[in-house]
This record gives sequence, C-alpha cells and structure tokens, in this order.
Amino acid sequence: MSVETTRFKHVSYLWDDAKAAELAGDEVGLLIYRSNLLGADLRLTNYGGGNTSCKAMAKDPLTGEETEVMWIKGSGGDIGTLKRSGLAALYVDRLRSLKNVYRGIEHEDEMVELFNHCIYDLASKAPSIDTPLHGFLPFKHIDHLHPDAAIAIAAAKDGKKITEELFGGTIGWVEWQKPGFDLGLQLKACLDENPGIRGIMLGSHGLFTWGDTAYESYMNTLEVIERCAEYLEESYGKKGPVFGGQKIQSLDEQGRKKQAAAIAPVLRGFCSSERHMIGHFTDDPRVLEFINSNDLDRLAPLGTSCPDHFLRTKISPLVLELTPDADLSDVASLKEKLAPAFEAYRKMYSEYYETCKHSNSPAIRDANPVIILYPGVGMFAFSKDKQTARVAAEFYTNAINVMKGAEAISEYTSLPRQEAFNIEYWLLEEAKLQRMPKPKALSGKIALITGSAGGIGKAIAKKFVDEGAVVILNDMNVERLESAGEEFKNQYGKDSYATAALDVTNSAQIQEALEKAALAFGGIDIVVNNAGLSISKSIADHTEKDWDLLYDVLVKGQFFVTQAAVATMQKQGIGGDVINIVSKNALVSGPNNAGYGSAKAAQLHLSRLNAAELGADKIRVNVVNPDAVISDSNIWAGGWAEGRAKAYGITVAELPAYYAKRTLLNEIILPDDIANACFAFAGGLLNKSTGNVLNVDGGVAMGFVR
Repeated sequence: MSVETTRFKHVSYLWDDAKAAELAGDEVGLLIYRSNLLGADLRLTNYGGGNTSCKAMAKDPLTGEETEVMWIKGSGGDIGTLKRSGLAALYVDRLRSLKNVYRGIEHEDEMVELFNHCIYDLASKAPSIDTPLHGFLPFKHIDHLHPDAAIAIAAAKDGKKITEELFGGTIGWVEWQKPGFDLGLQLKACLDENPGIRGIMLGSHGLFTWGDTAYESYMNTLEVIERCAEYLEESYGKKGPVFGGQKIQSLDEQGRKKQAAAIAPVLRGFCSSERHMIGHFTDDPRVLEFINSNDLDRLAPLGTSCPDHFLRTKISPLVLELTPDADLSDVASLKEKLAPAFEAYRKMYSEYYETCKHSNSPAIRDANPVIILYPGVGMFAFSKDKQTARVAAEFYTNAINVMKGAEAISEYTSLPRQEAFNIEYWLLEEAKLQRMPKPKALSGKIALITGSAGGIGKAIAKKFVDEGAVVILNDMNVERLESAGEEFKNQYGKDSYATAALDVTNSAQIQEALEKAALAFGGIDIVVNNAGLSISKSIADHTEKDWDLLYDVLVKGQFFVTQAAVATMQKQGIGGDVINIVSKNALVSGPNNAGYGSAKAAQLHLSRLNAAELGADKIRVNVVNPDAVISDSNIWAGGWAEGRAKAYGITVAELPAYYAKRTLLNEIILPDDIANACFAFAGGLLNKSTGNVLNVDGGVAMGFVR
C-alpha cells in the first residue's frame, strides 16, 4: 500500500500510476480520468455537482496554428461518469475576450449565449454556467467540487476567518455570489490579490483547487479536503454534543422499516397532489443523528447553503410531528393529522415565491415538499423519478453533514431566502428545465406485475419501464427472479426496479411485496395480475389437487394481490390501475379444460365485480385476454402443451402454427403483444375506461365478448 493511500483518512486516494501512464500526453484523457476518480468518492462531491477542466494546446482547424483550448464538463453532466462526449471545448483567448463586452452583473445571463462564439469543438456539449470560473484562472488543471467538509467551513458564520487560520493564508476566500461571469472575475481578482495560493473557498458554496498537471490538481484537491475533514473531526464535541444531543430514540431497524412502509403511501399521496411522484426512503445513521436531535427544530427550517443541495432538496424539509411508534393503522385519522402540515408547507412555499419573485420569474412550481423527515424513523424524498428522489435524499444528507460541521466549528448559516429564490427560479435554470424531454406516459408510476421474471410478465415490466414506470419484479422462483433483476439492472439501471419473492397464494409474501414497493418507491399505482399456471385434463382425469391449485393461483391469487394493492392505492388517494391477465378460455369452451377454463371465467367476472366496487376510488380494473402465448412462458410447462396438442390431434411442434391458423388474422401471439395491451389500459389514453376486456388472440370469433 502506497504512502499516498495511507495518508488519507477522510477521502479516497484512487490514482493508479499505470493507468495514468497509458494516458501520458493526453491532457483531455487525464482530465476525464481525474474527474471520474473524484466523482467516485461522494465525500468529494455529490452526483452531478462540481466541475473539472484542463487547458492544453491544440491545432486551430481554421489557421493550423497551435492555440490554447479549455476542456470543461458540459452543462448537466456528472464528473463521476464523465466521458469525452460530455465535455465542452472552448478557445481560451476568445472566452477571456468576453470581458470586453461584459456589461455588468445586471446583464450576467446574456453572457451564456456568448459562450457559443468561443466553441472550439463543434461537437461540444453546451458550456455550463461555471465556464468563466475556470476560464479566467491560469492553471492547466482545475477542480471545483462540493465536499461536505469544505462547505461546512464555507457555510459557517466565521468561515472566512477559519479558512485563513486553517490554511495559513494559502486558500483564498470569495463571498457568496450566484455562479456566473462576474464570479469568474472575482476568482481571478482573488488570485491576483493573493499570488501563490493553492485554492479558493467560495462562501456557502464549495471549493476551487488546481495544479499544473492532472495529478498535481488531484493531490491538491485531496489534501485540502482532507485537512478540512480533519479539522471538523477534531472539533466535534468541543462545543457540546453534536446537534445539541439526542432528543428522541429511534425505533429498531425492523420497526423503522415497518413504520416507513406504512406511512410512505400516505406521504406520497400528499406529495402527488400536482403530479405522480416517486419516493425514496433512508434511515442512514447520519440522518437519524440529525432528525432525533435537539437542534432539528432550529436547523431544519433554515434550509441548505450550497446551490446544488438547494436545487435538489427545495427551500426546506417538512418535519412530521409524529412519535416514532405512532399508530398508523387508522388511515383516515392519519391523513387528517397530516393534512394541516402539508397545507402549511404549501402556504410557506407560496409566500416564499410571492415575496421573492421578480417581474420575469417563471411561474411557481410544485409547492409540495421534496424532503420529509420523520424523527425516530428516517427521511423520505419524493420527486419525478426514482433517481431524482434518491439523489435528493443524498443531497440532503450532504446538507446534514454541512450543518453538523458548521455547528461544531462555529454557527451554521444558510443561503438567504432571496438568494435561494434567485437560484431556484433563475431563468437559465428554467431554460434548462424546459429543454428536458417531456415525461413519458408512465413517468411517476409504480407497477407490480406478478410473475414478472419471465414470459408475459417480464415483457409487461419491460414495456412499463420503457414508458417511464418503475417496477417491482417478482416470482416464486428465486433464481429466475435474481436473473431478471440482473437483466433489468444491466438494461435499465438500478433505479428502475425492485425485487420481491412472491407466491400469490401466500398472504404474508403479498404483504411483504407491497411493503417493499412502499419502501423502494413510495407505494403502488398499477397492479398486473399475471402469475398463472395451466392444467389440461379431461373431467375424468382432473384431481382435487389440480382443481385447488388452479383456483388458488388464478382466482384467490388475483383477489388477494388486488385486495392488498388496493389498500395501498386508497392510502395514496390518487387512483390506480388493476389489469388482470385472463384468457380467451374465460369465454370459449373447449375439451380437457374444465378446471383452467372455469377458473379463468371466475377471474374475468371477479374483475367486473372489482371494477364496480373500486370506481369511486378512481381505481380502474380491466382485463386482457391473451391466447396461445407460447414464447418463454411457464404456462407451457407441466404437460399443458402436450395436453392441448392431444386435444387437437396434433404434435407439440405444430401448436404455434395451429393456433395462428385458427385466428382471423393468422398471427402468432407474443409476450410483447400482451405488454402493449396492458400499456393501452395504463398509459393514459383509456383513463376513463374500466370493466373492459381487450382480446389479444389474433381474432378468435368464439371469444368475442359481444
């Protein structure tokens, strides 16, 4: 183990000399390598936060002469996953010449469009607002990060004095100002006034460090952050207990998870008053230390300091006034108790908007909280998708770290409300939001598809994720479920799904699956009862065991999964969809099919009965009737294919063609066809339809409903 590896306790030294040697002479390659290392350690910067750059000589495509070019992380990127395609490349001399046309801080935003006149690489990403902050500094490699340890000092009441004393004048200080052209000029002025400094602390914001090589910049960054973290560690406890000491005791882990799963759908319902939100829950020890403390009520309303934190977490969190072990079983009483808190939060946010808005400010956005703190239990975050909710929770954890450090060394100071508003409703930020793709049809929706580790179920799950939903994959075959989970992780990423072992005849597992949905995403919006099996036997050969198995899985399973899911949907109060995968056999009589066909008929009528009862809750119940979906389906196991082939007097190999030829359209039915039918019901175009049956069988006249 190298000396560099062991000398750092609070940051990770990840530099590999061999890998760096492979990039020798490629300054842009080294920039990407350094950026990815820095982004891999969340103690150095948060997801999407910070910026890195390098300046190097390159040939001007117009003159053929060598010219200095700056490569910098483009707008909206993340240094941990940065690639060359995520960089902006600009002529340094042109960027600096923009000083000649700068009209002052009142005209700050107009400079962003002028960055386009400085582009060197026409395939560049759009330059970020941080571009001049790097461009006016002369160093070859620059890191601008948001480490909790540094921001704790930057957000402390005596931050400037502490910085000067801690680093002996080798780190400069620039007071808080919104990022932009003028802040770039201030960084340059700070350097000119303090020649030889190794970095600059931005008040309430973050840290700038640099070096003449990628490695020197990397080491300088690690050393400065390590010193900040050491200083904080030495300070904890000197002024008194962290966050004023513990006020309440957490429930044990199992108790926290149980309470969180019980309340999450209710919270999600309140937070989804304008659009469906996806949730994230964490009971991280750092969160519990803060939310259980005496200082929670004083610090939480202050909000965050770093603009990156603030943009993700909103002006301040909502703190629930519930005891950790509160009885959450009476949903009506719980909603009655929580409603005034949400109303007060929305009123506070509206007043904040009205007080701080400018004549050209964008319209007010969703007034619901993003972060909700439940003392003794944990933290919830709600946002447009799982990744955004998870990252918001990570950012608020960063904010907790900042408050903890600042309080230990001085006194925490948050961003003034007007400054916070100017960031949140910045016209450039609004333009970035307007450029984002429109939400997909199922964005913000949570779907549980039973039997979704293969066949029709997996096809439905993939279709729903493709259309913006998150899914709870489940199957009674654990190995098959694990394989499906890996497939979804590789294809869609970790935020697209959760998994739950589920036998639909097991009421305990049904409840556990719904609790996993609540903990992972906040609740449930769509249930597809797809799990099934088939037994094809004559009346004489049918056994009681066969009969019970068919009715337990197909009928009771559908009912009890629906019953549990509907309870969650009613907690949310935002409607929902139940889609039951039934069969052509619910309507068509045939040989060797008494048990399966009658169970399918029961499923179909149960769907009608549920639709009639649940309409008042805006919960739609619809049916998809497939026929002969052979591909990757468990339904053809256990002798069913042989039984059907025997009934029709053909071989198993002839079944697909036989089924296709007997249809009006002469088509083989695939899992994707069933998935498309489910999406038709859940995708929004049929949101006023319930109690319906959609046949996806290629056209079987005997199966026509009317």
